[in-house]
Amino acid sequence: FSSVVCVGVQTLEVRLSVGEEQLEHLQSENSGTDLTPTGEQVCLFVPDEMKVAFSAGLTDSGSIGPFDQETTLVFSKTISNVGGAYQQTSGVFTAPFRGVYFFCFTAADYLKGYMGLYLYRNDQPIIFNLDLNDHGGYASTSNGVALQLEEGDRVHLSLPASYRLYDDSRNFSVFSGFLLFPL
Repeated sequence: FSSVVCVGVQTLEVRLSVGEEQLEHLQSENSGTDLTPTGEQVCLFVPDEMKVAFSAGLTDSGSIGPFDQETTLVFSKTISNVGGAYQQTSGVFTAPFRGVYFFCFTAADYLKGYMGLYLYRNDQPIIFNLDLNDHGGYASTSNGVALQLEEGDRVHLSLPASYRLYDDSRNFSVFSGFLLFPL
């Protein structure tokens, strides 16, 4: 199944940066389908199997950590999981195909001490975020990154040893990702 996605021209330029040559290739593949701008929009067919996006909250149970060793975080509260690439039982996103994906997270805590996390691609740390909560009130950290992934590459978040996070039903700590475009 396929669906039509229409987006503003500026949005399309920012997200995809489609070159003239690629557009001509798409037009020749889809002869009879007008892929040129009409007003302020461009419409493209997006196959359902290429729709990949997820968001998940960490937990409803409050504090997570500190642990004696680095621990993969399992964001068990699935908010959305289009394409099923995020596994809520393991906390791992697995790329269904080669492409550029965008991942972001927000992590929070409310006790004095260190909070932070790693974002991993496979077994390689890509981002490390931390914050020293020296006032004992709510504090948060967030970040995002675009990653080129191969089919089967895995992305997850990990809590360093002796660090702590917090989440409850209000979703203070959230992990999200989506496909920008296939390669």
